[in-house]
Amino acid sequence: MRTPALPFDSSTFRRTLGMFATGITVITARARDGSLIGLTVNSFNSVSLTPPLVVWSLANTSTALAELEACEYYAINVLAADQEALSNLFASKAADRFANVAWEPGLGGAPVLADCCAVFEVRNTLRHPGGDHVMFVGEVERCDRTERAPLIFFNGRYCQLS
Repeated sequence: MRTPALPFDSSTFRRTLGMFATGITVITARARDGSLIGLTVNSFNSVSLTPPLVVWSLANTSTALAELEACEYYAINVLAADQEALSNLFASKAADRFANVAWEPGLGGAPVLADCCAVFEVRNTLRHPGGDHVMFVGEVERCDRTERAPLIFFNGRYCQLS
């Protein structure tokens, strides 16, 4: 027998979601004017192997939303355990997040960050509204990985696998 549901509390929902450990990614792309876009995201997941599809989401209030919806390609850079500072940089409001960051151009010019444990170069195929976010479903056209431990986020803080 289930107990009656308590009134829904969004802060409890957010803290409860935090109990699901996730990797940390930096989504990168090139804007229509050629400038670089990069932001930290932990809402990344696989969708399908055939075709190779992945999904991530971005808040409707993000200043990068229009450019990310319009770009043809983006890269999903999966951060390694020693890249916490990079995660914080791309989560910040710094004016030029790429100023001292090593990267090379990938498909469509999307920046591929150096020393990540994995990268997915993705064609921007579908976008779906989802509450206060937009879900991006993209087709992976190229990917690579290294044998580096990932940066993990759990219960509101960074963690490492032991």
